[in-house]
Amino acid sequence: MDWLDQIRWDRDGLVPVIAQERDSGDVLMFAWMNREALARTAELGEAVYWSRSRGRLWHKGEESGHVQKVHELRLDCDNDVLLMTVTQQGHEPGIACHTGRHSCFFQRLQDGRWDSVEPVLKDPDTMYGKAKA
Repeated sequence: MDWLDQIRWDRDGLVPVIAQERDSGDVLMFAWMNREALARTAELGEAVYWSRSRGRLWHKGEESGHVQKVHELRLDCDNDVLLMTVTQQGHEPGIACHTGRHSCFFQRLQDGRWDSVEPVLKDPDTMYGKAKA
């Protein structure tokens, strides 16, 4: 049996993926992979996701230069969620979020509102040519 066949893909042929920074343990982002994205990730040693908004494979960093080097892939006990340990690489190492922050999980619920608790490390306009908040 192919290792890809052991994954419980959802009805759209996707599996959720959590990207965790190897050195700090920080959760950097959540995304989706289809069979081809996961196979490419394993082959390249770099994160390749399925972009639902673009409707295509998305090699992390293809626009921003913030590539994720993959160290390990783990499958949960139900075979339906992946955990990927990565090193965030690029011109400004440590930027995983399209908002220019270290992590996509930069908003914390405080006193009934979401507050940004991580700084912008690089202006998204300079990474993409337009704002992506």
